[in-house]
Amino acid sequence: MRLLKIIVFISITGLLVHCASTPARGQAGSDDRSNFGIGIMIGEPTGVSVKSWNSSRTAFDIGAAWSLTGREEALHMHSDFLWHSWFRNTEDLAFYYGIGGRVIFADEATAGARFPLGLNLIFQTIPFDLFVEAVPIVDLTPEVELAGNGAVGLRYYF
Repeated sequence: MRLLKIIVFISITGLLVHCASTPARGQAGSDDRSNFGIGIMIGEPTGVSVKSWNSSRTAFDIGAAWSLTGREEALHMHSDFLWHSWFRNTEDLAFYYGIGGRVIFADEATAGARFPLGLNLIFQTIPFDLFVEAVPIVDLTPEVELAGNGAVGLRYYF
């Protein structure tokens, strides 16, 4: 259990460093915006959300939050790779989908695969985005079972 926590911590820290050091290509392709945002998500789980754009269509996201349902309160961490499909004739609203992983640190740790689906609204005049997502999950440990998350959030881009 302790080894799993160390591995997850190192992996997420490495991803954060990578995201922060990736050259800015612009949020959603805009040349005058940062590609790195941080904010909050409210739902299951509730906590901090980080997003780093790699291009106008792909991004990484990371969440560190409290999982409040299904068991006693527990630390939830996840990371996803996301693809964005922009709605026709718009640069501010995208449907996104992706794949990632999550770990819940409780008395008995849970690890699984995430498949996020959501909408991302990017404000053109201020450095914020708004998102809403539903996430089917296949937990792999301690036993294989289906789960789900959902959240709404807001991020500020530096």
